[in-house]
Amino acid sequence: MESEEGLCRSRKQAMKPIRTKTANEEDGEDHHHLKKHDDEVFEEEPLSPSARLFHEPNFNVYIIAIMGSKTKIQVDIVKANLEHTLLKHPRFSSLQVVDDTGDMKWVRTKVDLEKHIIVPELNPDMESGDQFVEDYVFNLSKTTIDKSQPLWDLHLLNAKTSDSEAVGVFRIHHSLGDGTSLISLLLACTRKISDPEALPTVPVKKKKKQEKSSSWWLWRCFVGFWWVWQLLWHTVVDVFMFMLTASFLKDTETPLKGPDRTESSPRRIIHRTVSLDDLKLVKNAMNTTINDVALGVTQAGLSRYLNRKYGQGKKAEEATETKNFLPKKIRLRSTLLINIRTSVGIEALADMMENDTQVKWGNWIGYVLLPFTIGLRDDPLDYVREAKATIDRKKHSFEAIYTFSIAELVLKLFGIKRASGMSHRIITHTTMCFSNLVGPLEEIGFYGHPMTYLAPSSYGQPHALMINFQSYVNKMTIVLSIDESIIPDAYQLCDDIVDSLKLIKDAVIAKGLIKEDQNRN
Repeated sequence: MESEEGLCRSRKQAMKPIRTKTANEEDGEDHHHLKKHDDEVFEEEPLSPSARLFHEPNFNVYIIAIMGSKTKIQVDIVKANLEHTLLKHPRFSSLQVVDDTGDMKWVRTKVDLEKHIIVPELNPDMESGDQFVEDYVFNLSKTTIDKSQPLWDLHLLNAKTSDSEAVGVFRIHHSLGDGTSLISLLLACTRKISDPEALPTVPVKKKKKQEKSSSWWLWRCFVGFWWVWQLLWHTVVDVFMFMLTASFLKDTETPLKGPDRTESSPRRIIHRTVSLDDLKLVKNAMNTTINDVALGVTQAGLSRYLNRKYGQGKKAEEATETKNFLPKKIRLRSTLLINIRTSVGIEALADMMENDTQVKWGNWIGYVLLPFTIGLRDDPLDYVREAKATIDRKKHSFEAIYTFSIAELVLKLFGIKRASGMSHRIITHTTMCFSNLVGPLEEIGFYGHPMTYLAPSSYGQPHALMINFQSYVNKMTIVLSIDESIIPDAYQLCDDIVDSLKLIKDAVIAKGLIKEDQNRN
């Protein structure tokens, strides 16, 4: 394994963005890093404002995608396939260059895969492959990628863990794209195990059919008016809360909330895999979505964890909804970074890499502030009911579009520093990040290597806690990215979330809300 000192040294040696003259200026600079395959240098479009924001010192965020493999990883096979897939994406074969006007632009370059594929030498007698991988990613989160090359790398660890024979760790700078788009791009590099020529199948939301009666149109007009009025009102309220949060409104100081400058701390990234069927059972019983259940389970887990933390040193007793150690009215919110540009889908990304077609790409990020209900509930199903109400309310708002517009306006009027400062205040005034990503319905292989799980996360964000849910076939992987100086007992928090799922599932069964055949979809 690469030593912690070596990883830290690579961070210190990271170069500043290369400066280059525009094409119509006299060629007098060294462009040896900026050569295309035909040795001609050219500049592409500028970085989007959101992508530029991720180069500010307080927003230097990297996305991590940890992939478990059922077999040992063949390094040569991975390298050969990357040449024909990922490297054809312009963002993964371009430098981010600062020109003489101070603007950052994408400049295509010839990629040296030897600098991007890292295969550390492993100790064959290591005690625990799980601990090795976890420590490796922890040390990786202390480093950055040298800006003299495209900002991504892939670490191949042929270490046997409890749930895989080897592990691949993709690290991608957030300026290359938002998390959802990058995971879609990664899936576009995979194929079904059952059909090596076919792309993965990702679930899509089914539209419900509505029967039309004689009174349907009148009812539809009334519902439409009410829907528009609620949409406008919710948007006004959400934008108002966004402005208050950007100014002074902070979350409650809890054991989960980090102080300023948390973004510079390394992250302990751990994951736990549970049955997706358990979440589907709850979903079907309560007529909700998987996202509702994931949020409800998380709220339950955070409530259990915080009750224990606040009750330390106090007389132990059975906690109830009315008698517990939690403070009253805890304000705890998650900041969701939403790409308002519609995702192009796996098929379009695969076609782009295979046939050099064009797709829309880039960070166009708005903010959504998602409140979490913290409190113990005598009925565990209340967590899911509250989560559904919260998500339904947030779906009925243009919050992301308007917060994106506000951030763009601040950037244009006051510059990148002010925009960065505002974004940093928004995030530091909230407690955590949360996301739920949909994965393939069938087993897939990454260049022929069958995957056992996919665990996405990130580091460099100004939060001490980030929680991601990622589905894959019939499993759900819960991923925690944690600042250990704030949350030293990451495994306990993870246990609380997993145990909460079991409590909610058991409550569904005990109440007789589910039939055996209802859990098949």
